[in-house]
Amino acid sequence: MRNDDIKLGRFNVLRVTKAVDFGLYLDGGDTHGEILLPSRYVPEGVNVGDEISVFIYLDQEERLIATTETPLAQMGDFAFLEVAWVNNYGAFLHWGPMKDLFVPFREQKIKMMKGESYIVHVHMDEQSYRLMASAKVERYLCQDFPPYRPGNEVDILIWYKTDIGVKVIVNNKFGGMLFDTQIFKELHIGDRMKAYIKRIRPDGKIDLTLQKKGKAGVRDFADILQEYMEDHGGVCTLCDKSPADEIYQTFGVSKKIFKKGIGDLYKRRLIEIGENCLILIRALD
Repeated sequence: MRNDDIKLGRFNVLRVTKAVDFGLYLDGGDTHGEILLPSRYVPEGVNVGDEISVFIYLDQEERLIATTETPLAQMGDFAFLEVAWVNNYGAFLHWGPMKDLFVPFREQKIKMMKGESYIVHVHMDEQSYRLMASAKVERYLCQDFPPYRPGNEVDILIWYKTDIGVKVIVNNKFGGMLFDTQIFKELHIGDRMKAYIKRIRPDGKIDLTLQKKGKAGVRDFADILQEYMEDHGGVCTLCDKSPADEIYQTFGVSKKIFKKGIGDLYKRRLIEIGENCLILIRALD
């Protein structure tokens, strides 16, 4: 990238131009000049002329400054961040870099409280050229038709709970829904995990599931179950009569997937089904 194309609030690869007692200066091009990387962030072995990946943000005096630390979110990200402090102008979130991330009152859905955490979107205030966050997340979700198909794996961020399930943010871009019928464990706001596209509705809304569908999902779990039994003396003390919550606590799948996995291993003659347990055939040899 050209140095004049430096992206505030994101990682940039910049060349070291000068070493001083308090750090390194990096080439910010004609537009930005030299950018300081303080000595506490300088990795060992970096010399003048080397290129280094750094996160660029504004310090307390609104000057560009670099760090090799990874923030909890970059510009354009949705994240679950904790309020560090509050003043008469808004809230300030723990973010990672030295300077906390500002959320003005106008960008808060409810008044933010110190010590509480909220889902926010990180972006640049076009008027002040400062990085800031907003809890009015809907405004920043992509409204394009999602380019996914049923079965596609995606990353999700748990956003908020509803009467019928939980709203999530899909791939840091789209809104989505996990219905209660697809949830088999306790979920918390801010949790990140893998999910799978269940369907895309005609209006572009995304329905998700936490488990793979079809034979591929069953075979994947059957392999997990077999490996678990190999690691536990050839025995699994859970069976198709076990409570669904115990199954989920152990394997993270629904009872339906668990029973299908048992069936797959049984058909392949890899297990025996006991009264209250499963027994790996090889363990009987």
